[in-house]
Amino acid sequence: MGTRALVIGAGLGGIAAAGYLAAAGFDVEVFEQAEGPGGKAGSEMIGPYRFDTGPSLLTMPFVFDEWFTALGMRRSEHLGFVPLAPITRYFFSDGSGLQSYSQREMFLDEIRSHTRENPEHVHGYLETCRKIYTTAGSIFLRNSLHEKETWLSREFLRALPGLPFIGAMTKMDSINRRYFTDPRLVQLFNRYATYNGSSPYKTPGTMTLIPHVEYNLGAFGVEGGIRAIPDSMYAAAREKGAVFHFSSPVEKILTEGYRVRGIQVGGERIESSVVVSNADVLSTYEKLHTAPDSPEARRYRALEPSSSGIVFYWGVKKSFPGLGLHNIFFSSDYPAEFRWIFEKGDLPEDLTIYINITSKLSTADAPGERENWFVLINAPADCGQDWQTITRKVRRRVLEKLSSRLGIEILPLLEAEGILTPPEIESRTSSTHGSLYGIASNSISASFRRHRNRCRYPEGLYFCGGSAHPGGGMPLVVLSGIIAAKLAIKNRRP
Repeated sequence: MGTRALVIGAGLGGIAAAGYLAAAGFDVEVFEQAEGPGGKAGSEMIGPYRFDTGPSLLTMPFVFDEWFTALGMRRSEHLGFVPLAPITRYFFSDGSGLQSYSQREMFLDEIRSHTRENPEHVHGYLETCRKIYTTAGSIFLRNSLHEKETWLSREFLRALPGLPFIGAMTKMDSINRRYFTDPRLVQLFNRYATYNGSSPYKTPGTMTLIPHVEYNLGAFGVEGGIRAIPDSMYAAAREKGAVFHFSSPVEKILTEGYRVRGIQVGGERIESSVVVSNADVLSTYEKLHTAPDSPEARRYRALEPSSSGIVFYWGVKKSFPGLGLHNIFFSSDYPAEFRWIFEKGDLPEDLTIYINITSKLSTADAPGERENWFVLINAPADCGQDWQTITRKVRRRVLEKLSSRLGIEILPLLEAEGILTPPEIESRTSSTHGSLYGIASNSISASFRRHRNRCRYPEGLYFCGGSAHPGGGMPLVVLSGIIAAKLAIKNRRP
């Protein structure tokens, strides 16, 4: 018998940790409150339409390759990725538009044809993004920032000379304005702050490593939809021996002195000296660890939450050839939009609209000449707003804007609908305030303030998921599970 490890939550981080620990010889059990695996990366049927309910774009495929390899498997035999060309179709408020590509020359040709920008500026910018990722990425994304070994490693010492040049002391918007004269490209690249729920006018320029991930490393669709990722990882973890318990909410993390002693589920005590929480950090402290006033809980509670979202799941009884898998309809005043979200806790009249249409890739997701629209509006975290009124207004604005831009009334085309608001996101996923990415990266120190993967107190408690280091987004969440598992393996007690 190996060391027992208990995992709270079967989101991507929890599954990643469970599979990694099982492959290392731990006896792993996972307890999930939902009926199946996936967390935010879920799937829902509304009538004949299937929707991915959370993440929609895959980047950093090598993270998944490495995870499957650690389990002694080949990712390609379990999970298929499809390179995207184009990645996203962008629609600007002045009526213009362009498509983005990870194939460099195709993207530069698009810039030549549809903007006033010198394509060499885009080339130079993406090379700067590459350098920032090369310097900062291996340190910040693959290692715990709270272990002294990270700062004494050869990896860190090699990166040290480049750290003053990773843009930490300036803002993403400032870097983008330095490179581009066409305001549409500034807006396009400012958008990448939303990938971790932040504002481009506040987040450090270091976050320009995100465009590198998409444009230099590639963007992908997933055969069978995003839902295939947690399903395939779940199957692989089970194959390595991890046992999953669904509809089994954890009631309490049990401690004795300064150490973890297990969890309580359904009134039953389940003992273990290793517990990995894939639940939201603050939710773990307040509801499971019964330590809402601990220093870590107080510190985390004081941090600015990331943005949330309002989602409309629309079954549309028409095909739109002018739309792609990913589509962005920008607002006319991007700075104002983020001021509304992060300073006023509300949404402006003119909204940026994201539409993901998976039936463009997986035709079975919508019947006949129809499409499944996942419509996401960036929204503030839930602080008690009147979401019923806000959502009603947002729905009207979105329909008006899309009808105007697409030249046809959208409302009569809707034959299926579902709506998700920040309070419902919190209820479904236990994400505090409905924040999609834990805390916002709206400060220089934000990267260092995400919760550590190994808890100081109690010993034996580890964290993974979007609210822990290194942050939100599918590959980062998987990396958090791997980091937590490696720390548990390193600190394993007989």
